[in-house]
Amino acid sequence: MEENRPSWTSRYAFIITAIGSAVGLGNIWRFPYIMGQNGGAIFLAVYILLISTICFIPLLNELYIGKLTKKECVGAYESINKNFRFLGALNPITGILIASFYFIVGGWIINYILKSVFYSNISDYGEYFSNFIEQPVYPVLLTLLFLFICIFVTARGIKNGIEATNKILMPLLAIILAFLVIVSLRLPNANIGLEYMFKPDFTKINTHMVLAALGQAFFTLSIGMGALLTYGSYIKDDKNIVKSVYTIILSDTTFAILAGIMIFPAVFSFNLEPNSGAGLVFVTLPKIFSQISGGNIVALLFFILLLCAAITSGISVLEGPCATITERFKISRIKACTLLFILISIIAIPATLSFGMLKGCLIFNKSIFDFLDFLTSNVMLPLNTLFLCLISGWYIKLKGNTLIKNKAFAFCFDIGLKFIVPIALILLMIFGL
Repeated sequence: MEENRPSWTSRYAFIITAIGSAVGLGNIWRFPYIMGQNGGAIFLAVYILLISTICFIPLLNELYIGKLTKKECVGAYESINKNFRFLGALNPITGILIASFYFIVGGWIINYILKSVFYSNISDYGEYFSNFIEQPVYPVLLTLLFLFICIFVTARGIKNGIEATNKILMPLLAIILAFLVIVSLRLPNANIGLEYMFKPDFTKINTHMVLAALGQAFFTLSIGMGALLTYGSYIKDDKNIVKSVYTIILSDTTFAILAGIMIFPAVFSFNLEPNSGAGLVFVTLPKIFSQISGGNIVALLFFILLLCAAITSGISVLEGPCATITERFKISRIKACTLLFILISIIAIPATLSFGMLKGCLIFNKSIFDFLDFLTSNVMLPLNTLFLCLISGWYIKLKGNTLIKNKAFAFCFDIGLKFIVPIALILLMIFGL
């Protein structure tokens, strides 16, 4: 089976796909409202510092382990030590759980695209959004539709599915984002939003904000769910993954900053609150779009932008479990994707209904949707990353000089892999819990 494993057709194909994995709803939906809740510019400064230093290490490590073993998640851990097999299995399980709530948001995006195409006058977007997500059938159908789209792409394979889709959607995403940034900057008082983003208030630095920035950095880079390990396993031996990691982090951070520039000037232009939480995209921004010239077209482009980001990251979430099922059970990608569709649907349908008819069904005082988000973001992603860093740093005893030519940088990598990143991840889990 290993001899028949696919590989990226070019370095560009790998880079654009890895960027697509990182640039998702975490950048355009989650980053702006997390930034809005944590002090604006100072959060951005801390975020850039953390994503370019601490997060560089587990990102490089995960890609390298995939490239080194040339196996999917379970096989990669198993090739290091058979007793680590169950640790590897946590990665595709995490991917399935993430898909089960993440794809619900994808369904919401499709609904807003349809609303923008078939224009309807909505007077209260907060009430509309609440009524929409509480419906018993329509949101479920949209979740399954978004799941089907991502499953279809994944089933087509690396070259004809994942590569081809990212090569189309990522440039489209960049073009739409650039256009919407220009639209936002032309609004009255846009400078207030830019000041909020880029003029730091150092009095707002606190432990909560730093850990929130670290958690957002890990979340947006897709570290700890096996996607990057699986993508790394498709890399040919002649690829320089250190340069690739630089490119991924730079691109991901650029998209996040542009998303902020697109959103915050608009928010301040209409005297709305930047810390309005997850509803920023589905309540606050539609309210803004309804008040500007050509707002319906702007809204349509914005939600197409969100959909592109959701699909490119959604297929990366699926690739880890798909590769594991395909290679462990020796079945075709189509059969593996069919099984994935069933498994994710079984979890996603109750999660979708947790806003309405299953609202009273709580797990640790959280709705099913919120519990899945909490479990994966605060426990499983950092835990999986912690295990891989400890295995690489202490069991394999991976040395930075095998990856990095600069001796000082290589030394920092070694210290970070063994000590700094594990400690940061433990603190992140404690903070999350």
